[in-house]
Amino acid sequence: MKRVLTALLIIFVVGLAIVLYAFKEDRPPLRSGDVIFQTSMSPQCHAVRLATHSIFSHCGMIWKKGDKDYVLEAVQPVKITPLDEWIAHGEGKKYVIRRLKNADSVLTPTVLRKMEAEGKKMLGKSYDGYFEWSDDQIYCSELVWKIYKRAAGIEVGKLQRIRDFDLSSEPVKQVIRERYGDKLPENEIVISPQSIYESSLFVTVMSKYDKK
Repeated sequence: MKRVLTALLIIFVVGLAIVLYAFKEDRPPLRSGDVIFQTSMSPQCHAVRLATHSIFSHCGMIWKKGDKDYVLEAVQPVKITPLDEWIAHGEGKKYVIRRLKNADSVLTPTVLRKMEAEGKKMLGKSYDGYFEWSDDQIYCSELVWKIYKRAAGIEVGKLQRIRDFDLSSEPVKQVIRERYGDKLPENEIVISPQSIYESSLFVTVMSKYDKK
């Protein structure tokens, strides 16, 4: 009987190890500097998707600490979030991870240290719901763009003006009324998650969205 129980225990442990290994292998090894995108579910995020004609409304930067994966993100406030927790906040737990095509040669240890330093400067700052281009407050894609620009000298996405977006839908108009009243800063420089996602400098390393 003892041998039977031992054998069953071994089978259980081996089976569990196989399941955990398969789950782990479902996600490729990530690197600091990878950018992760998701669909958030707040009214503002819905408006962002409509205005930018995108499925994405939030993004952050992967940061590794030892063998642990985290996301540096601009929410309220700017903070570092465990990756699995970050994923759980997205609609359907879907996400896309994009990586700099020449990351091996560009994101050297020196550059990564600079990126980490730039990120630390932003920690604790309030989320910028007005999408201003100052560092007083920060929104998600602004955080990613500025870290890459300041630490690596790379512009990961085309800067736009608020007036460049599609402001015609009612959900977008509602957010505009709530935030700006009748004083929309149409010339304010902005960067959207979609603009970073579309950057030709990146390649997709993983997507949990259905292929079209």
